[in-house]
Amino acid sequence: MIHSMTGYARHQLKGDWGSATWEIRSVNQRYLETYWRMPEQFRSLEPVLRDKIRKALQRGKVECNLRFEADQANRGELQLNKTLAEQLIQNAEWVQQQAGGQINPVDILRWPGVMETPEQDADAISKELLAGWQEALTAFIESRASEGANTAVMITTRLDKITEQVAFVREQMPAVMQWQRERLKTRLADVIDELDPQRIEQEMIMVAQKIDVAEELDRLDSHVSETQKILKKGGACGRRLDFMMQEFNREANTLASKSINAEITQAAVELKVLIEQMREQIQNLE
Repeated sequence: MIHSMTGYARHQLKGDWGSATWEIRSVNQRYLETYWRMPEQFRSLEPVLRDKIRKALQRGKVECNLRFEADQANRGELQLNKTLAEQLIQNAEWVQQQAGGQINPVDILRWPGVMETPEQDADAISKELLAGWQEALTAFIESRASEGANTAVMITTRLDKITEQVAFVREQMPAVMQWQRERLKTRLADVIDELDPQRIEQEMIMVAQKIDVAEELDRLDSHVSETQKILKKGGACGRRLDFMMQEFNREANTLASKSINAEITQAAVELKVLIEQMREQIQNLE
């Protein structure tokens, strides 16, 4: 199975601690690059997640985003740090004696650390987030596989059309050779009173060598077969398929340069269009 480099997945999970949402998306990239956006308290998860991404993917620009919302109702009762509060009061009374004024109890309570809430179990939350991310990653890979399967169908369809064009050119070549023979006889008859059969055959051999496209057609058939094998094998095959498109283009260009017939020229143009359509889609493959 082949995979596209473009994909998207979203997974939401809830618990007593609150709710979280994972989003994973990717676009084309020559190599594998990952970008992470998550709350600071969960940054410790990033190395583990990066390692999982590297094992699962080969290419693409991947963005992972975590949105986390704690459930305030389940954070527990407020706790007063009496020791810190007493120290603040003593210091505030000293300041009051020096400068005058009154102590505002609310200001004491607002001081960082005086009023606290029990910390949630970070390890338990992280474990649930990791499990949720794994589900998101699975869905993400499935979306890339689905897109890759659609691309494979498109490529296979174009390969079949290339095979049809190659067969068409092969069928046309005997008629093209006969037309070229008659054309050569006519041209020679205009300048020579008596045609030498041996001379005609020599000229025909030279012309046939110039316009012979059998080798190009054989190579096109071979490239079609090789591309089908790559698609069937699957895996990270984007670079290999891109190389095959270069080989296709080389043979199509040679075929066009040797063409002396409008129909064969049209076939060469159609080949280049089909190859370009495949090349554009292959840029999306892993």
